[in-house]
Amino acid sequence: MSVEAVRPGGRMVTISALGVTQILAWGSTYYLPAVLAKPIAVDTGWPLSYVVGGLSVGLFAAGVVSPRVGRLIQQHGGRRILAASVVLMALGLLTIGLAPSIIVYLAGWIIIGCGAGAGLYDAAFATLGRYYGYGARSAITTLTLFGGFASTICWPLSAFLAEQLGWRGACFVYAGIHLAFCLPILIVLLPRAEPLPLSSAEDSEAVPKAVVEPRHRRAFLLLAIILTTGGVIATMLGVQLLTLLQDRGLSLAAAVGLGALIGPAQVASRLFDMLVGKRFAPIFTLMAATLLIAAGIVALTAGLPAVAGALIVYGAGNGIWSIARGALPLAMFGPELYPVLMGRLAMPSLVAQALSPFVGALLLEYAGASSLLGVLAIVACVNVGLTLLLWRTGATRRVPASGAFAGGTIAQ
Repeated sequence: MSVEAVRPGGRMVTISALGVTQILAWGSTYYLPAVLAKPIAVDTGWPLSYVVGGLSVGLFAAGVVSPRVGRLIQQHGGRRILAASVVLMALGLLTIGLAPSIIVYLAGWIIIGCGAGAGLYDAAFATLGRYYGYGARSAITTLTLFGGFASTICWPLSAFLAEQLGWRGACFVYAGIHLAFCLPILIVLLPRAEPLPLSSAEDSEAVPKAVVEPRHRRAFLLLAIILTTGGVIATMLGVQLLTLLQDRGLSLAAAVGLGALIGPAQVASRLFDMLVGKRFAPIFTLMAATLLIAAGIVALTAGLPAVAGALIVYGAGNGIWSIARGALPLAMFGPELYPVLMGRLAMPSLVAQALSPFVGALLLEYAGASSLLGVLAIVACVNVGLTLLLWRTGATRRVPASGAFAGGTIAQ
């Protein structure tokens, strides 16, 4: 049965519960160093590169645990996994807040990374796929709308907490929010998916049947490369954007103001997808995303005067990219093993993202901003070609037999 059959309005309640907790999960993990890294370095004397490197350590840990997380969600549903994730995030934030040394600080990021691997988009998408099957695309789109406000809400909140309580106090407050607010929401409002039969659980440990055919194996490999490359582009540009804009002759204030255009562009593109995206196959969403991302970066590389337009185009592509990376694997391989495949797809992407800030910094230092932008533009254009190749495999045209597989059954 579907969630809707269990409780009236259950679908929107479920998505809203996940959405609110996603905002706080992203804000207290991925977006945390943007605000707290400098205060931490100033207060402790730890090298800023090491402090920022905590995020890379966390992303690497998230990539390591992602395949196991996918299997657990496949077998048991996402409710307990997501609840465990916020406990891990809280424990990691407490560890960072209490850290007497850089080693303990980095250990805290390992714990946070394990929580992020079990609680950010990939795990949330897998949970929605487990609940709604092929009908999860609209839920994924709505969830990314919530997530788009993470930096908008949590950057000012982090700055306020750091100013009032110090960076350690800010970490303690976020830990408390996870335990006192997010954990009860997930436990109370998320429905419980019944465990799958043993045969299905055994299948999740083996090579998924959905990718046994040669064309599906090729498609899975192509999709993994595309998602990994896209994650690298987003991470590198996100970390180095202000520096790249200043290299174009902009002041820091102007660079910050222009960079802020990306967030609204992401939200606007996701709203557009919510209104019309369901009319198109997810492969076309991915194609639109890669084209927009490439066009935006190429415009920046070419030194066009309309920097604002380039960032808006890039932001729009980045916004629907999040939707495509959740919806396309579901459409290609079906809902039966969707959580497992999401976990496997997440691992190389997260590991690559963990290395991206370091690689980007090396390129920036030894080759310059123009060269870094040029490399990103080439990689983005290659991703467009890989997406075309993925479409040509034919594996993206899979159509559900019934058109309404509802995933696992849901228990009260």
